[in-house]
Parts: sequence; C-alpha cells; structure tokens
Amino acid sequence: MLKKLLANVGEYKKQSLLTPLYTFGEVLMDVIMPLIMAALIDQGIQKSNSGKILEFGGLLFVCAIFALFSGTLGARSAAKASAGFAKNLRHTLFERIQGFSFSNIDRFSGSSLITRMTTDVTNVQNAYQMIIRILVRSPLILIFSLIMTFYINRDLSLIYVVVVPILGIGLGIIVHFAHPIFMKVFRTYDRLNQVVNENLQGIRVVKAYVREDFEEKKFSDVSQTVYNNFSKAQTIVAFNMPLLQMAIYTCMLLLSWFGARFIVDDSSFSTGELVSMFNYTMQILMSLMMLSMTFVQLMTARSSAERITEVLDEESDLKNGANPLMSVSDGSVVFKDVCFSYQDDMDKLVLENINLSIQSGEVIGIVGGTGSSKSSLVQLIPRLYDVTQGQVLVGGNDVRDYDLETLRDQVGMVLQNNVLFSGTIYENLRWGNPQATDEEVQAAAKVAQADEFINEFPDGYNTMISEGGNNVSGGQKQRLTIARALLKKPKILILDDSTSAVDTKTDRAIRDGLEKEIPGTTTFIISQRISSIQDANRIIVLDDGKINGVGTHDELMGNNQIYQEVFNSQEKGFGEAHEE
Repeated sequence: MLKKLLANVGEYKKQSLLTPLYTFGEVLMDVIMPLIMAALIDQGIQKSNSGKILEFGGLLFVCAIFALFSGTLGARSAAKASAGFAKNLRHTLFERIQGFSFSNIDRFSGSSLITRMTTDVTNVQNAYQMIIRILVRSPLILIFSLIMTFYINRDLSLIYVVVVPILGIGLGIIVHFAHPIFMKVFRTYDRLNQVVNENLQGIRVVKAYVREDFEEKKFSDVSQTVYNNFSKAQTIVAFNMPLLQMAIYTCMLLLSWFGARFIVDDSSFSTGELVSMFNYTMQILMSLMMLSMTFVQLMTARSSAERITEVLDEESDLKNGANPLMSVSDGSVVFKDVCFSYQDDMDKLVLENINLSIQSGEVIGIVGGTGSSKSSLVQLIPRLYDVTQGQVLVGGNDVRDYDLETLRDQVGMVLQNNVLFSGTIYENLRWGNPQATDEEVQAAAKVAQADEFINEFPDGYNTMISEGGNNVSGGQKQRLTIARALLKKPKILILDDSTSAVDTKTDRAIRDGLEKEIPGTTTFIISQRISSIQDANRIIVLDDGKINGVGTHDELMGNNQIYQEVFNSQEKGFGEAHEE
C-alpha cells in the first residue's frame, strides 16, 4: 500500500527530503537551548556574573533565531511536498478511473469514487505532511531529550523510563479500538455524498413531487449516522489527552520532589540543571502529545489510504491484447452465440444466445419492452462491457482484438441518458471531433435538427451550457448529443432511444438527414416508437434478453406477435388522440 501511494511523490522528492533536514536543525537547537539556560542560571544569574549572562543570553538568542529559521523552512517545504503529493495522487486516481470499465465503476459507485478523490486524498495529504515533519521532529526531540536528561542526572531520568512506556501502551490501545470506527465513518461518507448527488441531480423531480421533506429526512438520517460513528471514534481518541496530562503531572511532581532533594543533598546537582530537566520534561511529553495527535491523524489516514489503494489496485475488466488491431475496416457487426451477465454469472444472464449478422451500412431498428436488454445489446459493440460467452465481431474481428481507443473512435454512441458538459455549445459538440471547424460543427447540428434552436440563443453556438445541460430542454439536449456523435464520422452509429423527447416530424427529419449525411454508416436505432424504426433495413425484436424476431416492418407485422401488439397499441393511441 505504502509503495503505491509514495510512487505519487514524484517531482516533490526534493522537498520531502529537505523537510526532515530542516526539522533536524530545528530539533538540535531546541535540545541545546535548555543546557545553555542551565549554564545561564548557574554561571550567570546565581553568581551575578553579567558577562556570562550576556554570553549565554546572546547564544540563546542565536539558537532561537536558527530554530525559527529552520522551522519556517521545514514547514514551507512540508506544505509544498504534501500538496504536490496530493495533486499527483488525485491525478493518478482520476487517470485510473478513466481506464475503468462500467463494471469497475459499478463496483465502487460514483459517490464513493468522489469521496476517495476528495476527502480521502485530503486525509492522506495531511498525514503525509505530519509524517515528514512531526513524525520526524517528535521522535528526535524525544530521543535527544532523554539522552540529555540521562546526561544531566541518570537517577532522575528513570522517571521517564517508567512513565513513557505506560503512555505508549495507552496510545496503542486507543489506536486499536478507534481505527475500525473510522472505517465505518468513511463508508457512511460515501452514502452521504450519494444522497446529496442524487438530490442535486434530481432536484426538479423532488420539487415536482413536493418531496423536500422526504429528502431532508433521508439526508438527516445519513448525517446522523456519520455523527454517531464519528462521535464514538472521537470519544475513544479523547482518552489520549487525559492520559497525556496524567503523564505530564506525574513527571512534574516526581521531578519537583526528587529534584529538590537532590539539590539539598547533592552539591553536584544544581538549580539550573533542575530547570533544564523541567524543560526537557516538557519537550519529552509535548513530543509524545504530538505523536499521539499524529497517530490520530494516521488512524484517519490509514482508513483513507486503504480506500485509495482499493482504487489503485482495481484492474480494469477491459484491456488491450498483446498486439491490438489499430484500424476498423468497416461497420459490419456479428453476434455469435452471445450471452451476457453484469455479474459475469451464467445463471444471471441478461442476454442469451444472441446470433446476428449485420452488413456495413445497414440501418437496424431494435424494439422491445422495458427490461428486454436493448441497451445491453448495443453496449457490447464498443466494448463498454465484455461478453460473458460468445463473440462480438466488428469489421470481421473480435472486439477484444482491437485497441480500445481505436474501436470506440469508430463507434458513435448517443446514450439513453444524454450528458452535456459545462462549456459552450461549440465545446460540447467538439467532443465528437476536437479538430472540427465551425462549419463542420454547424453542418452536423443542421443534420441533427439543432441548428435552428441554437441560432435562437443570443450567443448562438457560443451559448454556455450549464452543468448537466440544465439550461436546455430534453429534446434540445438529444439533438445536441446526436450532432456530437455525427462529428466523429463513425463507421457505426448507435442511437439509444435518443429521439424520445422530440416530435415525430423532427424525428423523421433527423433520420432523413442521417441517411444523406452518413449513408455508409451502420446505424442502430433503439426506440419505443415504431415510426422511428419502421423504415429500417431490419428490425430486431427483443424479449427478456432473447431475440424474438428479426425482419422488416412488413415481415414482422405478418409473423411477430410482440411487434404487432406494440404497433397496434401505438396506432390505437395515435387514433384516439386525433379523435379527441
């Protein structure tokens, strides 16, 4: 786990190495100053020697300035190193997620991945900063201060030998019990982010159904769970402070009692040395306090680091072969004995025994009831998922033999849930082809019947699309995504119920435009409307993940009951609407 995480330090290794060096200089001054103070008291103040007072006072001042300078440089380099480490880690995670298949993303959920890239990375960043600075400073202070106390008075130093191990054992027990609860907290954060994300994405539905109270309760329940778990963890962690205070007070009392007796009974032990022992005591115990705080941070970070490593360890289900094909010859598609399950389980198939042979340039309609796996079928073509059994061939080759980018670059896909991104209409459409000229973008928009409404906007093609495309209607969004797919000039075009929000006249105009603009492109049209697919070369009827029938509109009207029922129900509804 540590190796995977530390690989992201990258170009910030210099700052990461300099931080402990600066910290060492700071610690050295902190350890030396109590000795100088003891000499100042014993040789200067007690003997009223102004020369020694000035000498040791000046030396203290120089040490303090050097400690301040080293500490400032250490803090600065630690901040740069940790921020850079977090930046690289986020980039690695994001790049890793971009390579995931849909099934990989399904295993984590979008909200969980967001939490891991934000909250979890921040926790690891803070821990890294503490490791390279505090986790260097505190042990050095502890070790050097203990050495100095033994140098000053070995007998008094035995106090630390008893107190420090007890404190260490107590802190270990706190870590052991708090860590599992922190893991629960972060899993609940995933759920909290999911609730917020769903609410914001579906805010129009929430308001339309007046379900604000329900959503508030759902959020409150999850938020309360976070509070309960976090409070429980912090209650355990809170024992670290009284434990530390007990150690401090115990050391102070024992030092005061035995130190005073040593001064009275032993002329070799001076007042200045007792004062330095008090200083070292505070340094030792404060270093332990900082260590305990670091352990608390590391507990939180350990949970976050494990969750981040889960993403880094996740292998994409979809990979290129040893020598992937780098070109697609044509848009022919063949399904050979294809079975598919989202769980990769032959007992839970959503597609079963699919056999189809589609020639390049054909227009294929796909119809079927809800849950008949129409979308699942076409998602196998650009290899968004891999088949559980059988083969999908594109251009005469198994899709698994292609370079993924090459294959998907030749498949234009307009998904059922259309997505637009923040930016101008020009920028959104150029997702299909970043090098497309303004004229090419506008030509694609005309074929998709989008040019007219775009030009009605005050800024035309430079109109800003808000997050998620919320400032355009459903039909406008569909036409923009069709134009975006057309700019790819793909060999295969998949329209997954992508004209459901436009009227039949516009739907017809889009299909006519596609026929003229990309006549050699194999086109798959999934639709609930028979009128959208009845002119297709062939129509596939799916029922419960199986092919129920294949043929032209006239053929299916003569021999396929499901198709007839769909057609008749739509014709009846159309007739009744006209009678009214």
